[in-house]
Amino acid sequence: MNNFLQWLDHGSISSVPGFKAAGVTAGFKRSGAPDFAMFVAENPCNFAGVFTSCKFAAAPVQYDRELVLRGGKLQGAIINSGIANACTGLQGLKAAKESARIAGGALQISPDLIAVASTGRIGVQMPMELIRRGVELAVTELSDKGGENASRAIMTTDTVPKAVALQLEIGGKTVTVGAMTKGAGMIDPCLTSPHATMLCFIATDADVENELLQSILDRNAKDSFNRITVDGDMSTNDTVMIFANGRSGVKIEKDSPEAAQFQQAVLLVMQNLARRMVGDGEGSTKLVTIEIIHARSEADAKIAAEAVANSLLCKTAWFGNDPNWGRVVAALGYSGAEFCPDKCDVFFGSIPVVLSGGDAGTPEADLMDTVKAPEFTIRCDFHDGDCSYWVWSSDISYEYVKINADYHT
Repeated sequence: MNNFLQWLDHGSISSVPGFKAAGVTAGFKRSGAPDFAMFVAENPCNFAGVFTSCKFAAAPVQYDRELVLRGGKLQGAIINSGIANACTGLQGLKAAKESARIAGGALQISPDLIAVASTGRIGVQMPMELIRRGVELAVTELSDKGGENASRAIMTTDTVPKAVALQLEIGGKTVTVGAMTKGAGMIDPCLTSPHATMLCFIATDADVENELLQSILDRNAKDSFNRITVDGDMSTNDTVMIFANGRSGVKIEKDSPEAAQFQQAVLLVMQNLARRMVGDGEGSTKLVTIEIIHARSEADAKIAAEAVANSLLCKTAWFGNDPNWGRVVAALGYSGAEFCPDKCDVFFGSIPVVLSGGDAGTPEADLMDTVKAPEFTIRCDFHDGDCSYWVWSSDISYEYVKINADYHT
C-alpha cells in the first residue's frame, strides 16, 4: 500500500477530473447572495448516500433515498439554499421530481441521473420558477473551477464556504477525492442508510461499485458527521452523497488493501469538513472534543460524550472561559451511561479536575489557558472497561441566540 497523500490548494468538488460545478444566484435568498449550486460529471457515476433519520425528512431526502434504493447511476446534483422543501407534503415531493426533470432537460440527460437537495426554511413550498432560473444560470457557468462557487451557493448561516480535495496514489495511479459541505446550525446529524441541516457532496475519479461506496459511506459517517454537534438539533434535510466516475482507471475491490486506503482518504475528507462545520457553528468561538475512555461499552461512552457535548450549561461555560467541571460531571451523571462515579477521572486538556469522583484540587487559574484556547479536549476516564467514544462540539454564544431569533433567508 502506497501512503502518498496530498491535500490540494483551493480543493473542491470540481478538483476531481471529470466533474464540473457552478454556484449562482437564483433568487431564493433576500440578500441576493448565491443560492443555487450544480455539479455534473462527464459520464454517469456509481453513487451512494446516507440521510437524516428525522421522521420529518424533507422531500429531496425522500427523493434521493429512492435513488439510492433503486441503484444504478447518477450524473450530478442540484442544491438550492434558502428553502428546505420540508413539511411540504405531496406538492413538495412533486417539486423535487420536477426539479430533477428541469435539470435533466437542461443538461440533455435523463432526470433519473440527477439528485436534488435543499436547505433553508421549513414549511415553504418550492417556487419552481426559481429552480428553472437557477438551472438555466448554472448550466452556463459549469466549470472545472466552479467548485468554490458551488460551495458558497449552498451556505445558509455559514460564515465561510467549506470545500476540500486530496489526491492519493493507488497502484501507481493518482486518485482524487473532492467534496463540499454546508452547515452551521441545526447540527446534530444521525445519518443512516436507506432501509442530515448539513449537506455534503463528495466526488471521486476512482472506480467503485455502489455497494462498496455505500459501505464506505456508512462506516465513515459514523466517525465524522455523526460525531459532531453544534446545538443538538437534527435537521430534516441532512444528506451526504458520494459519486464515483471511474475516470482514474483505478478499480477499488471489496476487502482489498486499496479499499482500506481509499476508505481512509474519504474519511479524512469527511472529518476535515465535519470539524470545519463545528468550527463555523452559529456564533461559536470554541471547538471542544469530548472524549470518554475505558467505558463498559461503546454505547455507554457514546451517550456520556453526547450528554456533555450537548449540555447548554457546559457550552455556555466554554463560551465564558469558565472551567466549571461540575457541569461536566452532572451531564455524565444524568446521561444514562453505566459507570461508577467513584472511579471517574476528568481532565481539561492534560490537567486533572476530577480524580476518583472528587475534586482534584487543581486551582481554576491553572485551567484558564486551556479553556480560553479556540480548541481543547475534555477527557473522562471511567476506569470501567475497554471502550471509548469521542464527539466534536462547540460552545454557545450570545450570537447563536441572535442568529436563531432573527433567522430568515
